Amino acid sequence: MKLLTSKHTLRLVLVLTVGALAIALGGCGRTTLTGVSQDELSAGGEPYFNLGNVTYQIQISRQLNPFGVEDVQYLAGVQGAQDLAADQLWYGVFLWADNQTKQVQNTADTFEIVDSEGTVYHATALNASINPYAWTSEALSQNQIEPLPGSTASNGSTGGSLVLFKLNDSLYANRPLTLEIFKTGDPTPAKVSLDL
Repeated sequence: MKLLTSKHTLRLVLVLTVGALAIALGGCGRTTLTGVSQDELSAGGEPYFNLGNVTYQIQISRQLNPFGVEDVQYLAGVQGAQDLAADQLWYGVFLWADNQTKQVQNTADTFEIVDSEGTVYHATALNASINPYAWTSEALSQNQIEPLPGSTASNGSTGGSLVLFKLNDSLYANRPLTLEIFKTGDPTPAKVSLDL
């Protein structure tokens, strides 16, 4: 049996370190929880947040291309999805939720994005019978998650259900953006900072 030389050992350590760093940084820059610093996130703080008794996570948020092969499916059922004004864009927030309680819990049903100037953008309604990625408020039983395992949204590349927004491109100058998530009967939203 041949022993590794110090040169080979150093090379192996370097490869493993670079691989671990790539995995750690692969999920960075997507979403940060309001009130959680970048240092806390770097130290392992997860971008999970709670609204009522349900835990949420933004899987990814990004601008959608209404002419892109992947993104067209996210806009299924949206009237005039490809007829945006020159200063408008589609923005998708792909959300995941988990009920970790023993009681049935309803998931959020109202979403807004607020820019740094205070402009409020409301989510665009999606028809879940046409668009299998659409977020819908669900009554989750104990340990149930949304989107449901095995669903199109769960198995898709984003791993979350879509909350869709039509935004003005002026918001690039009005960052940061804050996603506000409301649950029926609760006027206090959960707030999450979004990357754009």
